[in-house]
Amino acid sequence: MFPHERSLVKKMEGKSFALLGIDFDPSQKVLKDAIEKEHLTWRNWFDGSDGPIGKQWNISVIPTFYILDAQGVIRYKGIHGGSGPEIDKAVNTLLKEMNPEKKEAALSSTK
Repeated sequence: MFPHERSLVKKMEGKSFALLGIDFDPSQKVLKDAIEKEHLTWRNWFDGSDGPIGKQWNISVIPTFYILDAQGVIRYKGIHGGSGPEIDKAVNTLLKEMNPEKKEAALSSTK
């Protein structure tokens, strides 16, 4: 389930990018085991099956991606199913906006 996310984190290393996870498993142990088994290097929060984060962000499908710009504004949301090309396009768009003179570098580094 996480190959694209791992790849994206590696490709974006050193850039203005952060991947954060919210976990809805039934226990913190399940989350801890998944982090170890799947080699997840990004920050993950445990929210449980009926936690406040999922309710506040209106998450009904796993995975759901919210992509925020440099000012913290949600620019893309509800990208379900881990669609790699769709997520890459959203991230590239925001990187180009941050650094218009570096368009080509952003595009080539996430391919």
